[in-house]
Parts: sequence; C-alpha cells; structure tokens
Amino acid sequence: MTVRTRFAPSPTGSLHIGNVRSGLFAYLYARHNHGKFILRIDDTDRERSTRESLEEIIADLKWLGLEWDEGPPDARYFESNRTDRYRESARRLLRERKAYPCYCTPAELDAKRKAAEKEHRKPVYDRKCRGLDFSVDIELPDRAAGRNYTIRFAMPLASETVLDDLVRGRTVFENSELDDLIIFRSDGAPTYNFATVIDEADFNITHVVRGDDHVPNTPRQIQMSLALGLTPPAFAHLPMVTGPDGAPLSKRHAATSVRAYREAGYFPEALVNYLARLGWSHGDQEIFSRDELIEYFDFAACGKSPGVFNTDKLLWLNFHYLKARPIAQLAREVKPFIAQRGITIPGDDAWLEKMVATLRERAKTLVELVDFASFYLNEKIEVDPKAAAKFLKPEILEPFNVLASELDAIAGDFTEPAVQSIFEGVLSRFGLKLGQLAQPVRVAITGGTVSPGIYEVIGVLGKHRTVVRLRAAAAAILSA
Repeated sequence: MTVRTRFAPSPTGSLHIGNVRSGLFAYLYARHNHGKFILRIDDTDRERSTRESLEEIIADLKWLGLEWDEGPPDARYFESNRTDRYRESARRLLRERKAYPCYCTPAELDAKRKAAEKEHRKPVYDRKCRGLDFSVDIELPDRAAGRNYTIRFAMPLASETVLDDLVRGRTVFENSELDDLIIFRSDGAPTYNFATVIDEADFNITHVVRGDDHVPNTPRQIQMSLALGLTPPAFAHLPMVTGPDGAPLSKRHAATSVRAYREAGYFPEALVNYLARLGWSHGDQEIFSRDELIEYFDFAACGKSPGVFNTDKLLWLNFHYLKARPIAQLAREVKPFIAQRGITIPGDDAWLEKMVATLRERAKTLVELVDFASFYLNEKIEVDPKAAAKFLKPEILEPFNVLASELDAIAGDFTEPAVQSIFEGVLSRFGLKLGQLAQPVRVAITGGTVSPGIYEVIGVLGKHRTVVRLRAAAAAILSA
C-alpha cells in the first residue's frame, strides 16, 4: 500500500497554527513512508471562502516547505468543483433509503436543542423526519427553487462503530447515540462531513491526520463511507493546541496564524521544528533538520495530552536558526523587512552583510534585527534624552572633537584596526579608560547605550556618518 495523506484547509481565513500542525504531521508521515502528500481545498463554504485566503494559504505552505505531490492549481482538488460528485452520491443514498429529506425549520431545531439542554439531554436531532415517506427520485434541496429542506444521513441504529485511532487508541461508539447528520444544506450545498468522505475515497487517502476536535465526526464519516461502499481511511487525531492556561490557542495567548509569524520575521525552519515538537518527541532532542523529522516521525511517538504553545520556546528556536544562518543568506532575508519600512539601504550587499554580522548574536527575529539596525540604516538618529544627560557632558567635548578630527583624517581604508588605533591614542592623550570614552561615543553615534562593540559599529557606519554624528553631539553639548 502506498501511503497517501492529505491536508485540507478551508480558504475562509488565515492558516491557523493548530491546523498547520496537522498538515505538517500528515506531510512528515507521508514522506517517512515514501508516500504522497495531497493538498485539497475544502471550499464548500461559499460565502466565507475567498481568493485572498487561498493565496495566503498557498504562500504559507510554500514558505514552510510543505510541498505537495497533488493539489492546486489542479482544479480537481477544489471541493467547489466537485459538487456533481457529491450530488450523485447523495442521490444514491436517497435511492437506497440511507438518507432522507428533513423538513424541520431552523426555529424548530433550535427549540429542540434548547429543550434538550434544559432537560440535560444530549442535543441530537430526534429523527422526526426519518419515518416520513418520500420518493426515491426526490430532488435535492434548492432554496431558490422552493425546495427548502435538508438531506440527512440515516445513521444505522444497531450495533456500534469502532475507531482504532493511531494516536488515541480504540474508541467504541454506540450507533444509536450518533446523530443523523445533515449531508446537504437547504441551499443545495454539501456539508463538510459528507464531502470529505467522498474526497478521501476518490483521492485514495489512506491516512487522515487532523485535530481531535473532529473525533465526534469520525464514526459518522465511517458509517457514511460504508453506506456508499467505500473503505474508510485510517485516522490519527492529534490533541489540540492550547495556551498556557489550557484554553484553545487564541490571539489572547499569542499570534495564531502562520502569516503572523512570517511577517514577524520568524524562519520557516524554526516554526516547523517547533510545531513538530508540539505533541511529538524523539528522545530529548529539541532541534531537528527537515531530513531528521522525516526519518524519525511516527504516530507512536505522538502524545495524547494537549500541546501547550510556548512563545518563548519558539523564539529560542528562531534565535538558534538565526545565529546558524550563513551571513549572506541572512542579509538576503532581511532585505524585504528593511524595504517594508521604506528605508534605502545605505550600502552594497557587502556592507549589509557586515552590518548583519554585528547584530546576529543580539536579534532573535528578522524584525528585531531591523529594529536593532535602525542607527545603521537611518541617516538621522534619535538620541535617548536620559542617555544624553548621563554621558554627553562638557568634559567629553574635547575628546570628541579630537576623535572626530583624527577619524576624519584617515586617508586609506576605514578599518576597525585603524579606528581602534586612533581610539587608543585619544584615550592615552586624555588619560581616559575605554568605558569613559566608548559609552559617550556609543550614545552619540547610535542614540542609546546598547550596541555591538564600538569599533565594529564605527567600522560599519563608516567615516562620514561617524564624524557627522560625533560633531552633532559636540554641538549639542555646547548648546545645552
């Protein structure tokens, strides 16, 4: 058997972290077993599905490196293009009396639900319309044509449905306690639970990987598969992703979309590594290459407890990948984040790489790297008033003037050794310790008290901008 897994996002919004973890595990399982990973777009929700969401999902998956073997742009992998197939299957179930029309109005169903809740009963449909006679040639719903009813699947009432889950183990469901799900809405659209059953079969999906919030749907989907003469796939239901408080991950805990982390300057390797460890483990190892994840992944190592999303852990991983990146690659990757701020980089690629090299041990994300680099990238800087009051004092004025003049007089290459030599000469001339001069200079040329080494900073800033900022600071001291 060739393993075939799938990821089936709905283009109704951004790609959620919890959902993409299911997609990642499906991808890893397929690759581990030398199988196929299929991308299917579940766009049966016509009102909420948008082209913008689809394009974002595609871009996010490509960014994460979750390449698919079959799927978009092939039109066959969009549910919206498969309606005739779903209608054909629904008609078959109606002909075989395995489905039936339901004429209950939304108001009636809501009243029944409220009554069940009041009486502490399970709020399932009472099968009122199941016993009504109907023609096997009945038309499918079409609200516009006046056929304002739904089609429900007639759940077998005898026996039980067994789910041997690859993560959760065995669960047995009494069929009599399962609801008669709607498979076609009154507007003529198929429901998710019905469409996905047919899709799994038509695309020969062998393993469905998804969140455990789908467990209640699974016995119903198994029975629909059997009613249509189809073989159900194997299921692996992953525990949900929660915040530290145990509640489902939401924006009050952290950013919840892949796009948000992409735009915040995280690396795809860090996010993939983090999500893989969110409910799966391989000994005590924390950092994995893509090849290692594929080699080691198996559902037997998946936990049964919810995965707690920890933003600090993700940031630590991202810092690891940032530090390990080749300087030239890091410089290329930071360019778009600089451009987003409307900044023209004041140098060539070699200069940018030199700048990045001074900050790679400090920044944890690409956005943070640009924040830290503001004094390099901007012609004018804002000097912190508290830092200026503490370090830019009259007694530093003469050393500043001498340092600026001697730096300005460098005729050859403006190198760090040349800068250090001049710096040490000024220190000796005025009997100063390094910190007594370096910190005021740091405030003058960066605007604050924290930066990479002073010689590195001056080397990257270059002669002109360093001298201009030193003289501006001296003028500010005089006018204070």
